[in-house]
Amino acid sequence: MKYYLIAGEASGDLHASNLMRELARQDPDAQFRCIGGDLMAQAGGELLRHYRTLAYMGVISVIKHLPAILTGMRQCRRDILAYAPDAVILVDYPGFNLQMAGYLRRHSRANICYYIAPKIWAWKEWRIKTIRRYVHHLLSILPFEVPYFRDRHHYPVHYVGNPSVDAVEQWRAQSTPAPATTNDLTIALLPGSRRQEIRDNLPRMLAAAATYPQYRCVVAGAPAVEPAFYRPFLDGHNAEIRFGQTYNILQQASAALVTSGTATLETALIGTPQVVCYYLPCGRIYSWLRSILLKVTHISLVNLILGEACVKELVAHRMTVPAVQAELGRLLQDVPYRQNMLDAYARMRTILGESGASRRAAEVIIRTTRQHHGI
Repeated sequence: MKYYLIAGEASGDLHASNLMRELARQDPDAQFRCIGGDLMAQAGGELLRHYRTLAYMGVISVIKHLPAILTGMRQCRRDILAYAPDAVILVDYPGFNLQMAGYLRRHSRANICYYIAPKIWAWKEWRIKTIRRYVHHLLSILPFEVPYFRDRHHYPVHYVGNPSVDAVEQWRAQSTPAPATTNDLTIALLPGSRRQEIRDNLPRMLAAAATYPQYRCVVAGAPAVEPAFYRPFLDGHNAEIRFGQTYNILQQASAALVTSGTATLETALIGTPQVVCYYLPCGRIYSWLRSILLKVTHISLVNLILGEACVKELVAHRMTVPAVQAELGRLLQDVPYRQNMLDAYARMRTILGESGASRRAAEVIIRTTRQHHGI
């Protein structure tokens, strides 16, 4: 069968590439075309566009690049209709993908599957109307989403497990454990995958970590951002940048400063104590809006899955250098505090369930696509 996938950021590229490999394993005739990243291309996808040409964050950035985004959307629509896939797999990226779902439901016969459900439980709950109207099958990777969609909105959802569990387990099986002495030398910095996130977060992370000069900072470089972009931020700091080694960096670190998103979950699965820090301009206004618009008390996946405050969240105006310094000090020096966090990580891992998310997602997509087309 023919599959068309759309992913709009680095984590989506990773999870979509693993899903593609599973689809190819279960469907030997699988063909792939996609909007995505390097990993999806390596997994056998014919790339229409790289996600970096469409991945813009924030109202101002989106408005500034709106012509490029609209052009990309029109190109994608034409390309999907010309390709005539049996299934379209939308991977996270709801601002783009939900609009695409509406168009395809009206103009295509494809089975529309949404992998990594939009986080409408946090905000924009009205998007359930779009999902209900245009998405044939919704695949969830977070266990608490099942009762949310099923009981609150009476919308069926397939829980397939979390692909980050698979990714970390695969990495563990292929990696060599770091020497024990390495764990006392580094602080991992994960400042995000978009340029604006890096501009906002990395300087503050570096300033906070500089309080502990005995530790070297290692920055996990985003795959879609060139090394030269990071160099001005690193000048004058005891820091280096590495690309394609995020899990190794986390494994070797005593603590991590992490922006919100999938990285917080991956950090917990690897077992590195962390503080979630995400700076936003006009932070007090954001915090006020968050109290009105957001329907959740936590933003990190670790805390959301656990249903409790396991990791400290320093977001918007609360992300200051002194606040990050203080929390980083607790992670590095307070042994009981570190252990409590590691114990909570273990509980989170149990809640997520067994590995095999990509395999189960592929099974659902193949089965429902065959049913959809009467194969």
